[in-house]
Amino acid sequence: MGADSEPILRAEDVHRRFGGVHALRGAELAVYPGEVHGLTGENGSGKSTLLKILSGQLQPDAGRIRLGGDVTVFRSARDGMRSGVVTVSQETTLAPDLSVAENIFLGHRMSRRSGVIDWAATRRRAEVALARLGLDLDPRLAVRRLRPDQAQMVEIARALSMEARVLILDEPTSSLTDDAVSLLFDSVKRACEDGVATIFVSHRLNEIFTLCDRVTTLRDGLTVGTGPVDSYDRDSLVSLMVGGTLESAVHDMHEPGSEHVVLRARRLSLPGAFSEVDLEVRSGEIVGLAGLVGAGRTELLESLFGLHRPEGTVELDSEPRLHRSPREAIRDGIALVPADRKRQGLVLGRSFGENLLMASQSQAFRLKPPRRKRELVTIEAATKQLQIRAASPDVAAGTLSGGNQQKVLLGKWLETKPRLLMLDEPTRGVDVGAKAEIYNLLFDARSRGIGILVSSSETPELLTLCDTIAVMFRGRVVASLPRAEADEATIARLAGGHR
Repeated sequence: MGADSEPILRAEDVHRRFGGVHALRGAELAVYPGEVHGLTGENGSGKSTLLKILSGQLQPDAGRIRLGGDVTVFRSARDGMRSGVVTVSQETTLAPDLSVAENIFLGHRMSRRSGVIDWAATRRRAEVALARLGLDLDPRLAVRRLRPDQAQMVEIARALSMEARVLILDEPTSSLTDDAVSLLFDSVKRACEDGVATIFVSHRLNEIFTLCDRVTTLRDGLTVGTGPVDSYDRDSLVSLMVGGTLESAVHDMHEPGSEHVVLRARRLSLPGAFSEVDLEVRSGEIVGLAGLVGAGRTELLESLFGLHRPEGTVELDSEPRLHRSPREAIRDGIALVPADRKRQGLVLGRSFGENLLMASQSQAFRLKPPRRKRELVTIEAATKQLQIRAASPDVAAGTLSGGNQQKVLLGKWLETKPRLLMLDEPTRGVDVGAKAEIYNLLFDARSRGIGILVSSSETPELLTLCDTIAVMFRGRVVASLPRAEADEATIARLAGGHR
């Protein structure tokens, strides 16, 4: 990016209202050819609205969008794509029954010969697009057979195949493994060398500092900071986002847990996932599970919740309890907040009030809409405690921000009054402000004597939350570290199989 170069895409004094909500109140953003530009802000800061305006999914109420210096108006997302502005969101839009090659070129530039699709040429071009990302996938493979991280990378391959001038990556790493993230970053850097400008959105600030050249921060619909990424550190960027520090928003009244063991697992094994796991969680204690992707953390939680049939013994409050179904686990006071809230945790088309009551009413003969007075009182109390920001409990869960969805999911399981609360990646795709609120909810649950088991790929999160951290490597617990003895270097060494 030269000092005198013209921005390839610029938003100037952009405003957008949704009814009484002023989502953008004069937002500004300028992106230059060949740069990676980070966009940060809390959920509700206006990031998604600005990205939709930049790509043509929405039109601004006021302000201007310039492409290559000229004022432009995108009437639709297709209009934006024709102009070279392509978006990849964290929710894939692939057709599951079509092949990888068909998805990459769906709607554009499939090779044709005499009016008929040349499948051999299309597959060869798909192989080139995949190789650009370092992916070794058979282009004939149906998308439904791909892992979530592979599907995400195919989505990115499709975007790059459109000869994008501006690539918008909205939380693209939320479902990627560490290796896939590295491949993505390499491909973005190669695209930048070709002059492609990239807008990169991530709640993981370390990714912003690793990948981006410059960063812009939104708060309450306004641009509150922009500049080279090396002019910020984590604390100064968080301060811009939330108007304070994350640490000041987290209220950890740490007290030792009781001696009462809520969960005791002994020699727990699930072929192909984990083996010989010994684990204890006490009342009023938060135990963390650390480890690389594939270490067996998720499968261990799912097994304790009755989704798998492991071998070994499990005691709940000193009584043998190896659950054979989630229904049994819920009945015994076990709750699991899954990593994928959209597919496994919430019914997005139903109101968030209904979602809050679903698990607690799961033993009832029939789930009724939450209209009875007692249910409405419960929903209102939970909404206040969880600090869910929505116009009313009738709002569909799918329309809430990521942070509010996660709080609804957590509240759904807290309403079951669990004695053991398990969480898998509890703040994935959540901004720093909502993250602090979720931490405080977990600390409050701990103070009420609930035993908590947290699996997270974010080591700083485990160090903030946990009293004890169990580190897993290739399906085995290789160390159990008290809070005072744990640090990032030690956990990383153990998770990598090094003593």
